[in-house]
Parts: sequence; structure tokens; C-alpha cells
Amino acid sequence: MEAEIKPLRRIVNAFDGLADTVNSNSVAMETAQFSEACSHVSVLFGCLGIAFKFAEMDYVSKVEDLKEAAKSISTLQSVLDLDVKDNCVRRPQSHSRNLLRVKRGIDMVRVLFEEILAVDGNSLKDPASMAYAKVFAPHHGWAIRKAVAAGMYALPSRSQLLKKLNENEDSARDLMKKYIASSGPVVQYVEELFISRVGHRLVKELRQMQHTRKAHRTVIL
Repeated sequence: MEAEIKPLRRIVNAFDGLADTVNSNSVAMETAQFSEACSHVSVLFGCLGIAFKFAEMDYVSKVEDLKEAAKSISTLQSVLDLDVKDNCVRRPQSHSRNLLRVKRGIDMVRVLFEEILAVDGNSLKDPASMAYAKVFAPHHGWAIRKAVAAGMYALPSRSQLLKKLNENEDSARDLMKKYIASSGPVVQYVEELFISRVGHRLVKELRQMQHTRKAHRTVIL
């Protein structure tokens, strides 16, 4: 019951486990463990309302793909290795590209928490706008960026968000700090997996391909 009514604590506990795996330097990251931990983050996107509805829908679909992949591909390393072998890393909806998108989602939450902790006041507009600009905006076309900007005015207040998460100011600050600390190494781990297997150049190409597609379409890809 505790886990059901304390979503932020569930997220933090899950990412503490991922960080432990990363910091062990000896255990490969299991696809099932990673996708299960990331699935808890979708609750937070839902709490942010219409401004991040696009992120919630996109994120959930990518996490579900990784959950399905976990039934036959045991580690994140193998996810990338198989796509490299099959020459489909660039392919839309490949497991590798979906992993990159999930990584971006957890990084977005990390930056959002950093921005929330850096300011006082009850509005989430500035922290959310800054986090979006840093993580998602470079990969979105004009139409999506405009829709998100309009949605920022419908964000819950800080106090409303904490109420949805069933936390008070002190407990939320502590948990946000813990998520920032644990998610950072996880994000870096995924980025290094890509770089070690496909190189800096291809990672940049993948990011540019996603940005170009979004610049010419108004739907979430």
C-alpha cells in the first residue's frame, strides 16, 4: 500500500537500485530491471498535466517496448549489440532508439527536480519550462514546442504536485535530491553504452534524425 500512495518514493527506490548496479562496475544492467524502474516515472509525467501529456504517452510506449524486449533480451548491452548486428539502430521504433528516448525522459525528470529545488515559490512554470528547454525542446519541431509552451500555463502548482505525490515540502526535497543523485549515473551509463557501441558520431546522427522528423510532423513519434 505504501508504494501505491507514495509514487515519488517508489521512483527513488527503483533508481537507487539502478544506481547500485551501475556503481558496482561488475554487473550488467538487466533490461527488465531498467524498464521496470523507468515505468514508475510515468506517474510523475501524469501529475504534470497536459503540458507533458505528449511526454507521458511517448515515454510509456517506449518503456513498454523495452519491457517486451526484456522477455528475450536480458541486458541493455545486448539490446544495443543486437541492433548493431542487425544494422537497425537507426530504424524508427528500434529498441535502441526507444532506449535513447527513455533515457531522455528520466533525464528530463532529473533536470526538472534540479530546477524545482533551485527556486522558491509555488509556480512550476519556470522550472518546467527550463527543464523542457534543456532536454526535450532540441528534439521537437515548432508545433510541439508551441503546444508545450501553451500547456505550461496549466501546470499544477508546486503544492498541488506535492499533494498528488503525497509528500510534504521537506520529504519531497529529500526525495528529489536522492533521485537527482541516483538518476545521474544511470543516464551516463546509457549514454556510454551508445558511445561504446555506435560512437559519438552515430549518437549525434540519431538525435538529429529524431529532430528532423519532428520538425516536419506535428504528431508524437
